[in-house]
Amino acid sequence: MTAVNTDSDEVRTIEAESSPTRFARGWHCLGLSETFRDGAPHAINAFGRKLVVFASGDGAVNVLDAYCRHMGGDLSQGTIKGDEVACPFHDWRWGGDGRCKRIPYSRRVPLRARTAAWPTLEQDGLLFVWNDPEKNPPIPEQAIPRIEGATSKDWTDWVWYSTDVYTNCREVIDNTVDMAHFFYVHYSFPTYFKNVLEGHIATQYQRGTGRDDARPQESDSGTPKVLGNTSVASYYGPSFMIDELTYHYEDRDVNSVLINCHYPVSPNHFVLQYGVIVERSDDGDTSAEDLAAKMIDFIKIGFEQDVAIWKNKSRIDNPLLCEEDGPVYQLRRWYEQFYTDVADITPEMTDRFEYELDTTRPNEAWHKEVEENLARKTATEQSA
Repeated sequence: MTAVNTDSDEVRTIEAESSPTRFARGWHCLGLSETFRDGAPHAINAFGRKLVVFASGDGAVNVLDAYCRHMGGDLSQGTIKGDEVACPFHDWRWGGDGRCKRIPYSRRVPLRARTAAWPTLEQDGLLFVWNDPEKNPPIPEQAIPRIEGATSKDWTDWVWYSTDVYTNCREVIDNTVDMAHFFYVHYSFPTYFKNVLEGHIATQYQRGTGRDDARPQESDSGTPKVLGNTSVASYYGPSFMIDELTYHYEDRDVNSVLINCHYPVSPNHFVLQYGVIVERSDDGDTSAEDLAAKMIDFIKIGFEQDVAIWKNKSRIDNPLLCEEDGPVYQLRRWYEQFYTDVADITPEMTDRFEYELDTTRPNEAWHKEVEENLARKTATEQSA
């Protein structure tokens, strides 16, 4: 007979509120700006609604609510005519500022013919849209920084990938402070791990090496053997991370910039995007493009490993942490500022917080586990 603990005071229960229906305030990347310059309007489902993205004749990329305020036609199914997007239903012409500019069959445009126009930013080959539930303009202090190399011939073009993830986007933010999952999910050794949270920026400093007993990225993607990496990855606002990432290969170091970003579709659905550019070597080697393509495959495997976890895990608002876990609660307090009216943001959400994890005990345990796995593999091969 198995004894069952019925004392509820001794059992840790999972607390989980529903995902917030409010969407984060801040800049969200919709992808490569060139994607929207093909002469056609594009539909984007984001922030619980449908948007239309189009490049007008003057070259600007615009974002409007997708449904025409006249009779509800879908502007993303329309056409671009000059500087406006034309509704497929009655040909009302809408400009990037949200005003109806022309109705071909009418003498005049109604004074109230306006729709929602979203603030946009084109920078470093990327398109951003500003979301704010309070309908305030972008905050200058929270501008996305320029990315070194993004417009330089000494670096490759962006290699970009996107995928739909059906869970709340807080899951991807948690990874910023979660050191241990890099060993168990991504098969690497974090040898140094530190977080700094301040203002609207959350930074992860990391150094790591690979696991000799489990290296699926190399075998699956064909990348050269990686000895380790050095990473400084910062979220600028709620959804856009710039990772200055150096891979230490057997024969050289390779500098790259990895983008990890997302935009919410609904409370439990977001579009995850990531891209990479790689610095070309000084000797003029043209293999940087091939390396960038292989790196995105490498990175894709890592995110697929994350997604597999997210698909099956529970949302948890009261995670039970040990001494070697990262500052999850502090990160979530930082993240809460983007779901709070500006007037209600508290100092604990934005004050500087710095935390360096002691990796000694985790690495001792992990090295032992790897050694045991390798010994077991050798024994199996010898007995075969």
